[in-house]
Amino acid sequence: MQSHLRILLPALALAAFAAAPSAAQDEVQVFRGATVLPIAGPAIESGVVVVRGGTIVEVGGPDVATPEGAVEHDLTGRVLLPGLVDSHSHVGSASGGDGSSPLHPDVRALDSIDILSDSFWRARAGGITTVNVMPGSGHLLSGQTVYLKLRDGGRTVEDWLFCDDPVAGICGGMKMANGTNPMRNPPFPGTRARSAALVRGLYHEAHAWVERRRAEDEPPAGRDMRMEALAEVLAGDRIVQYHTHRHNDIATVLRLRDEFGFRVVLQHGTEAWKLADEIAAAGVPVSITFIDAPGGKEEALDWSLEIGAILERAGVEVAFNTDDFITDSRLLLRSAALAVRNGMSRDAALRALTIVPARMLDVEDRVGSLEAGKDADFAVLSGDPFSVYTKVEQTWVEGRLIYDRSDPEHRRYAVGGHDVYRTSAAEEEALRRLLEGEAR
Repeated sequence: MQSHLRILLPALALAAFAAAPSAAQDEVQVFRGATVLPIAGPAIESGVVVVRGGTIVEVGGPDVATPEGAVEHDLTGRVLLPGLVDSHSHVGSASGGDGSSPLHPDVRALDSIDILSDSFWRARAGGITTVNVMPGSGHLLSGQTVYLKLRDGGRTVEDWLFCDDPVAGICGGMKMANGTNPMRNPPFPGTRARSAALVRGLYHEAHAWVERRRAEDEPPAGRDMRMEALAEVLAGDRIVQYHTHRHNDIATVLRLRDEFGFRVVLQHGTEAWKLADEIAAAGVPVSITFIDAPGGKEEALDWSLEIGAILERAGVEVAFNTDDFITDSRLLLRSAALAVRNGMSRDAALRALTIVPARMLDVEDRVGSLEAGKDADFAVLSGDPFSVYTKVEQTWVEGRLIYDRSDPEHRRYAVGGHDVYRTSAAEEEALRRLLEGEAR
């Protein structure tokens, strides 16, 4: 019986939640009374957000009228801000390349996502509505990341994609890494210099492939999935998400970026504070995994709690990520709060949770701020975003409530331990009925 529970209950819970009442496509909802943090402008006291279906149609002050027939939500005393965007996560048990090579540009994380994973519920409980799910960093190039919108329901990963075509479309970035993670026995590199040489050789190969295709009168008879993915990188259509810690490794990334012209986000950037001016001059953003307890990895020994403030002063665009499980998805707000306590401005910290990571994923036209025409993705907080006492009370995606802390079935994902999965009475009853039906 327990094995049946473990396998079937996540699907039952997701199906039950998808069947709950939700906003119709043309339904108008008004969220009134909260302190609204639109990110695109200053805070609005007693603010109002008007939503039609899954789209924001108006954001303003208390004088905004409630349209006739609209459903009104009283959020007096709460704080409403855009749904958080996690620019680096491993929720959903994504996998990447294997040991056959250190370079796997054709491998896609979306082909391995477990959409029923409880880890997505932890993200919702943390106010996260958009995630960049990465393959691991044990390769120089471990594969293509995938950008997901944590909608309610969904039976396959296609239901959560930003892209329209999961076969031919660009559905994420390209995960690369340097430093110690990909350094091991052949065919993997054993030194930093060899790591850079392998990457440089691959991009020269891709550049030559692109030039041959341009010169050919007829399209090739076959396809090269590796080169096609790298061509998207070289064209600037697919962003490189580069795992890098030490200052010399960061400098290598900037050098490769200058040589081949790809767009890049520095992921982790532990020692980015040592090269703040150079990173700013390059116009490269940094997605910080904020470490509240330094240690455990040689590359992270020179971590600075002031990294956010230093990069902000230099003019670097900064985001915070969870790298879940490095930081639990429920605690992304805490990363920004710690940065504020160490000198970063509140405005920059709020942008680092919302619009800046949205730009890092090329989805800023849809998420990251509360503006007319954007997706109605937002989190409702009990108080100041950077207070240790504040709780995420609700998370909304496209005008639909996907997480409600007042619901015991959802609250357990906010307060449970590392493995928050456990059986509720409703799930037990659903399982009993299912198994009885199978027995008949």
